[in-house]
Amino acid sequence: MIGRAVGAAAALALLAAGTGWVLTAPEPLPEEVLAGPPGDAARGARVFAAAGCAACHVAPEADIGDAPVLSGGRAFASPFGTFYAPNISPSTQGVGDWSDAEIMDAVMRGVSPSGAHYYPALPYAAYARADPQDMRDLVAHLRELPPSEAENRPHDLPFPFSIRRGVGLWKLMNLREEWVVDGDLPEPAERGRYIAEALAHCGECHTPRGPLGGLDQARWLSGAPNPSGEGRIPNITPAGLDWSEEDIAYYLETGFTPDFDTAGGEMALVVEEMARLSSEDRAAVAAYLKSVPPVE
Repeated sequence: MIGRAVGAAAALALLAAGTGWVLTAPEPLPEEVLAGPPGDAARGARVFAAAGCAACHVAPEADIGDAPVLSGGRAFASPFGTFYAPNISPSTQGVGDWSDAEIMDAVMRGVSPSGAHYYPALPYAAYARADPQDMRDLVAHLRELPPSEAENRPHDLPFPFSIRRGVGLWKLMNLREEWVVDGDLPEPAERGRYIAEALAHCGECHTPRGPLGGLDQARWLSGAPNPSGEGRIPNITPAGLDWSEEDIAYYLETGFTPDFDTAGGEMALVVEEMARLSSEDRAAVAAYLKSVPPVE
């Protein structure tokens, strides 16, 4: 009798483990998403700026410039450990040997060329909402940037966060392709939603997170603790940001606030990239932010 019970328990444990292994498996993009016209590097430069790639992937203290060297190395502290941005330049140490499909899988699904999960420090939960053609254009632009042979630094993560397979559970709970601010929006707010929610991934910094690091979408853009432990990232819903649309657009272009203050820290790098967008795109982001439901 005891032997049967032990055997049944072992069988259930194996079934649970097998189910968990299947559920947490990395899931690349479908073939129909990967198929499409070749990327346009000129369009990709605008996608690159909106997505803020250089702000994370240039070396610490390096300038972004017109042709940034995406050698990686910047440290990003979090409650789960410290992540280090990788080299994503078109070199053998970066993504030079990757296919377009492999880069798109990494950016939109968080799946490596070897089939492993990437940690969501790479904001693929936002990029999952992006237009695949924009991602093809982004890849074309990346291939035109200067190469770097800088080696990648491994993340500094304690157990159990060091087990990448567990990221599959995080993806099951947090990967969504629907808009956070759903429903129809007038132009230009609809364009602004695409930039802010998909490309610029504003929610990654400005939205509080749950205990497992998922964004609390009920408090979308309502501000969050700074992962570095210094200060707080502000509420940019209409309840916390009373600037006009013109004020917001001007800030995204220049970094100057209506109170004659300036953007600092990581936001200064974001502004440097947003300034490369068209005035229409910055105005669209401003219109979107005024459309977000206010959260105190």
